[in-house]
Amino acid sequence: MAAPQTLWVGLALLGVLGGLRTRARAHVSLQPNFQQDKFLGRWFTAGLASNSNWFREKKDALSTCSSVVAPREGGGLNLTSTFLRKDHCETRTLLLLPAGPPGCYSYTSPHWGGTQNVSVVGTDYVEYALLYTEGTKGHGQDFRMATLYSRTQTPRAEVKEKFANFTKAQGFTEDTIVFLPKTDKCLEEHK
Repeated sequence: MAAPQTLWVGLALLGVLGGLRTRARAHVSLQPNFQQDKFLGRWFTAGLASNSNWFREKKDALSTCSSVVAPREGGGLNLTSTFLRKDHCETRTLLLLPAGPPGCYSYTSPHWGGTQNVSVVGTDYVEYALLYTEGTKGHGQDFRMATLYSRTQTPRAEVKEKFANFTKAQGFTEDTIVFLPKTDKCLEEHK
């Protein structure tokens, strides 16, 4: 079984960002006319919601991480995230492959195996992005996560409210939603 910090890496990297099932596509829409080139650049993971038991147990110990979304030669995106783990900074990169219409990506989870699908469900490109991830982990357990990306560590109250409303519409409850505290650690690598 993966260490809790290793699982956080997977969650944080998602956060920015597995297959979306047909039932999920029925109630999670994509950003209309998604423009990948505008989505590129530095983001902070400012909010998370998940149905994972591990997440519920560890959410109070999590803090903001920094991620850079960059195009990958040959297609897809590299999502490179830097976060605090055991008092030192760690960087991980995920390869997000196009998986359907623009704004849909998939990746293979290095910790859980299987494919996770990520959808950009809303963004204004300059301030925030809302992402929804779904797939399986471990022994076929359903996994769902919503992520709030912000171009700054302190998103406006209206953006946080938009994220809270989105997560509740996806069936997440208050105890499964967290706005991550701002930190000065491990954020310099992606300036």
